Amino acid sequence: MPLDRRADSELEESICIHIFTVSAAMVGVCLTVIGLVRVVITLQSVDTIADDLLAGDAILFLVACLVSYWALRTRPVRRMHRVERFADGVFLTALLLMVAVCVFVTYALSTS
Repeated sequence: MPLDRRADSELEESICIHIFTVSAAMVGVCLTVIGLVRVVITLQSVDTIADDLLAGDAILFLVACLVSYWALRTRPVRRMHRVERFADGVFLTALLLMVAVCVFVTYALSTS
């Protein structure tokens, strides 16, 4: 394998490892924030869909985690690239959803 391709493959494997570890951590963050949002909803008698959105976000992070693990375990380089691209897209979508939920929660709490 030429040196350029091996360096690219190592870089992509490194990206997969980062997606895998960060996605797993973000599932825990989502679950923690769901609990905190439920406490705020109970104390302030405010109803919001933030906890539902965060549950969906946790599922997206879990999918990104599992797909990145699949990419790490895949031997053919072409398939690994496709699976990694999919994991990357799901991960970025989950991050964008988390930012949207943060904006939504901030707005909902500031108007109540």
